[in-house]
Amino acid sequence: MMIISSVPRRLFMAVISMGAALAAHCSAHAEMSAWAENEGGRMRLVALAPDAAGKIRAALQIEPKPGWITYWKEPGNSGIPPQFIIAAGSGVTLDAMAYPVPKHFFNGAVEDIAYDAPVTLPLSLHAAGKAPVEIDAVAFIGICKDICIPFQANFQLKLGPAIQSHPQEEAILAAADATLPKPPSADFGVTAHAMSPDRKTLALTLVLPGEGPGGGKGAPDIIVTGPGGYAFTKQIGGKRDGATFKTDVAIGKLPKDYDLSGKRWGVLVIDGGKAMETTLAFE
Repeated sequence: MMIISSVPRRLFMAVISMGAALAAHCSAHAEMSAWAENEGGRMRLVALAPDAAGKIRAALQIEPKPGWITYWKEPGNSGIPPQFIIAAGSGVTLDAMAYPVPKHFFNGAVEDIAYDAPVTLPLSLHAAGKAPVEIDAVAFIGICKDICIPFQANFQLKLGPAIQSHPQEEAILAAADATLPKPPSADFGVTAHAMSPDRKTLALTLVLPGEGPGGGKGAPDIIVTGPGGYAFTKQIGGKRDGATFKTDVAIGKLPKDYDLSGKRWGVLVIDGGKAMETTLAFE
């Protein structure tokens, strides 16, 4: 199924503007903020002091209440991805946000790519100055059950020099890293990809980890992420032959005048209990 989330996302952003006044504000002089809470769940910021190069390991912890979901980086038909924005001039920048392996949820024609359990999103930050460093940031997520509620919180953390260990924060960050999809390897990856001339299908050839511990048996779950706001998941004619799997992924209407040349798309493959994420380069 092709997901075009850019239009629903704009509609959702209108709701955000009305709900922004309800944002929580959480401050701390430690490496972990207080929980910010709303009707559908709670979230907080965890961070370690910057290392000698200014790198800060951090994470946004999100705990939806039972029956609620929160979204992956390309959320599906109606959600929006998590956002983490650091105040300009704070001396701290966001280099990357990582995403644990999500699930597919279907409600009629609506498809969501999301999490229905506690999830921790690793953050790679960088501090330009010396300690103490203050993170001043806004986190925004969508959290949904029968309705979607915009959930925004302001977090402030003051980080001192890295002169002592913080085992609780370190354990949280290590556990978050363990939930991320792995990079491609010799026994799990994309060996070939090609877009059809009419740009209606993307042919993929994969090598899969097989039916051993954690491996799958049937067709793997494949999520292709193209231009921002687009994800493609519908497989056509998938065939598994031992460790090799070939399939076409349906590609719907792309943005007007979209030039595929030189672009890099993402692909997440979930096979049983294993997941791999990589990029597809188009010449």
